[in-house]
Amino acid sequence: MEWRYSASPRPKIFLVQKSAAKFLASIFWNQDGILLVDYLPKGQTINAEYCSSLPVQLKDILKEKRRKRVTKVVLFLHDNAPAHRALATQKKLAYLGFQCLDHPPYSPDLVSSDYRLSPGLKKQLKVRHFSSDAEVIATAETWLDEQPSEFFFEWLAKVRAMG
Repeated sequence: MEWRYSASPRPKIFLVQKSAAKFLASIFWNQDGILLVDYLPKGQTINAEYCSSLPVQLKDILKEKRRKRVTKVVLFLHDNAPAHRALATQKKLAYLGFQCLDHPPYSPDLVSSDYRLSPGLKKQLKVRHFSSDAEVIATAETWLDEQPSEFFFEWLAKVRAMG
């Protein structure tokens, strides 16, 4: 309902098309580029079991890229979400030989990789209508694949300089 004069034109009613639903992508990368992108299955929540499975996949990818062996220490940074800090997740990371870096809450001097990936990716996805999740995933992965290795290397250099 709205107030209007009797001679006023009728309000326009816009038809809204349903777009693909939101979903979560976990992106792991190093100085050379994207290592792993994992999409949280619909209806599943982020928990310690899910968070513990991702580093296992990552270690397998690192072994493959490094000729079947991981010779250097893998530094692992994630935020203080409960699933990330769960004992099961921490034990899995320690078992895999990953060294966890502390992430102080709201630390202005610690740069999150979200600030590197999110703006460009959001720009690609913004104001577009996607008819399926597969179309969103394809667009996101195309954008990630198009980024040159300098895109990742420069960001890690900045992070290392801060630490």
